[in-house]
Amino acid sequence: MGIKENSKAYFVNPNNEAIENIHLPTLDISTNLEDEFDYIHLFVKTQSEFIDHFPKLKTYLKSNGMLWVSWPKGGKLGTDLNLKIVIKLGYDYGLVESTCLIIDNIWSGLKFTHPKKGKVYNNSYGKLNDEKTDAP
Repeated sequence: MGIKENSKAYFVNPNNEAIENIHLPTLDISTNLEDEFDYIHLFVKTQSEFIDHFPKLKTYLKSNGMLWVSWPKGGKLGTDLNLKIVIKLGYDYGLVESTCLIIDNIWSGLKFTHPKKGKVYNNSYGKLNDEKTDAP
């Protein structure tokens, strides 16, 4: 997942079983959303939850940080999310995807980062919106 030891981290709606399956290194986990974070992990089941949290979380992400989004795969837990929708929403809010993984039999995860200046991102599921990008 690319998460380094002692990274400053923040979790939203964490699923404890899924987090155990990730086998994270020792982290500096904050319970308050303040300052900037190396690693943020958002667990959501619906598009509306994604939209409620993602834009705000992005503002707390370090320029070289990662914002992981996890959602129930295969329509489990009544989700209206899938990989294509998660990518599109991430791009809508100015972050780009890099790594996707299966966390367990319920949760998938997708890593978002800030886009690199000068790099062109061609994704068939999403298009960067210049107004929301704020690339570092």
